[in-house]
Amino acid sequence: MKRTTLLLVALLLIPWGLRGQSKTGTTVGQFTLIEPSARSSAMGGVGVTSSVEAMDVFYNPGALGSLTRSDLQFTHNIWFGDIVLDHAAAAFHLGERNTVALVVTHLSSGDIDVRTVEQPLGTGERYSVTDLLVGAGFGMMITDRFSCGIQVNYATERIWHSSIALFGVNLGTLYRLSEDGLRIGASLVNFGTKGSYDGTDLRVRYDLDASRHGDNGSLPASLLTDQFSLPMVFRVGVAYPWRFDGSNVVDLAVEAVNPSDNSPAINVGGEWLFRGVFALRAGYQGLFQTDNDFGMTAGAGVIWDGLGYDLRLDYSWVNHFHLGAVQRITLGFAF
Repeated sequence: MKRTTLLLVALLLIPWGLRGQSKTGTTVGQFTLIEPSARSSAMGGVGVTSSVEAMDVFYNPGALGSLTRSDLQFTHNIWFGDIVLDHAAAAFHLGERNTVALVVTHLSSGDIDVRTVEQPLGTGERYSVTDLLVGAGFGMMITDRFSCGIQVNYATERIWHSSIALFGVNLGTLYRLSEDGLRIGASLVNFGTKGSYDGTDLRVRYDLDASRHGDNGSLPASLLTDQFSLPMVFRVGVAYPWRFDGSNVVDLAVEAVNPSDNSPAINVGGEWLFRGVFALRAGYQGLFQTDNDFGMTAGAGVIWDGLGYDLRLDYSWVNHFHLGAVQRITLGFAF
C-alpha cells in the first residue's frame, strides 16, 4: 500500500515537472476539449478514472474495456454567445471483454454579421463557424482489474469558406486495485497530425512589385497559414468510493491535467449517490493553472432502473470567471 501511495503522488506531480511557458492559443480544434458529459463536468472534469457511461471515452478510452453494459448518450451543451455543442456517444459490447464506441461532436456558432472597419454595423453578409468530430474507439479488459483502449478521430473546423482537417488518436488505461476500491487512470488525447487552413477566404489579388508601372497589379494569389495541431492533453488521476452503507456511496477523485497549449492543472470532484437513484455532484476545475477560466462546478442526476434498463438524466453547471456559467444536459440509456 505504501508503494502504491508513493506511485500515485509521483504521477500527480508529473505535470509540474513539465511546467514551462504557456502556449495558450497555439492550437486549433478547441471544441475537442469541451467536455460532453454533464456527470463528469459537474464533478470538476475528473473523468479519467470513471467507467460508468459511454462519454467516459472522452477522458479515457481505457474506460471502454471496463464498461459492464452497452450505453447510448446524448448531450446538449449551452455554450457562450448562443454557440451550441451537441455530442453523441454509443458503446457496444462485443463479447465479455471487448467494447467498441462511436462518437460525434458538432459545434455551431449560428449566423454572425460580417463587420469591417469601413462598415462596423455590418456589410449585409453573414458567416458561421462549424466544427465536427467523428471518432471510433475500441476497448479491452485485459484482466479483471486492468483495461485499455484506443480511439481514432477525424476533426474539421470551418470558418466561413475556409477549413482545416486533422486526425487524432486517444490512448488510455484504467486500473482497479480492487473491485470496489481505488482506481488509477491515465490517458493521452489528441495525439495526431498537423494541418493548415485552406479555402476561398484565403484567395487574394497581389501586386508583385507595386513600384513598377505597366505590369499586372492584380495577380491571383493565395495566403498560406501556419500549420496547427489539435490540443494534446495528458491526464492522470485517482478515485476512491466510500460506501457508508447500502444506500450511500461517495466517490471522490483528483486528476492532474497537462495540456499542450496551457499550463498544468488539478481537477477535484465528487459524487454522492443515494440508493443508486439520485446523485449530487460538485467539484473545482483548473486549480493552479496559469490561464484558467474555470472554477466551481455542480450538478445532479437521476437514474431509473426498469426492466433491466437504465435511463439517466444528468445536469451540470460550470462556472467560468470571465464569461459566466454554462449548462449541460445529458440523456443516457444503458442496456
